[in-house]
Amino acid sequence: MGRKLKPLKQNRLYFYVFCCSLMGVVLGATASQAEINECMTGSAVDNSCLTKSPVVRKLEGMGMGLFAGAGAAVASTWQLWLKEE
Repeated sequence: MGRKLKPLKQNRLYFYVFCCSLMGVVLGATASQAEINECMTGSAVDNSCLTKSPVVRKLEGMGMGLFAGAGAAVASTWQLWLKEE
């Protein structure tokens, strides 16, 4: 009749991964946008500034932020689980 609830530890992992990944995407997008602005307004424009699309650069920054945030969340949750045992 009743639905079995997931253990608190599993819910904590999902919550941490979601929050840290979201923050990673935001910070990655911000950092890549700052890099794009710096590259375009610099006195010596590099060849990579002209050949790579700003949208692609921003998506790469967001992707790296996503993976970095998810990795940080898994590592921090792992450390919490080790401390509790």
